[in-house]
Amino acid sequence: MTDKRLILTTCGSLEEARSIAHALVERQLAACVNIVPQIESVYRWQGEIETATEWLLVIKTTSDASEGVREALTELNSYELPECIEIAIEAGSTAYLEWIGESVS
Repeated sequence: MTDKRLILTTCGSLEEARSIAHALVERQLAACVNIVPQIESVYRWQGEIETATEWLLVIKTTSDASEGVREALTELNSYELPECIEIAIEAGSTAYLEWIGESVS
């Protein structure tokens, strides 16, 4: 087990995804944010089944910075209830994991 984390969230537009990604890296809350374009999401919201085109963000961070990422997503995401799922990174390339740690303050 490492102290590195992946956090997943979605956005309603490419512009919003880019804005959030840049803000997280600029604030040193994330080492890297991948933007996965135009996924289709099907979900239940306020009793109705909805379908939406979204952009998935894969955020590479540390456990110490994850609370800051969650707070930033609440601030920056236009969704009423932004997705925020944190996944612990069990193992990986030692050099890459070190780079994440060095990039996040």
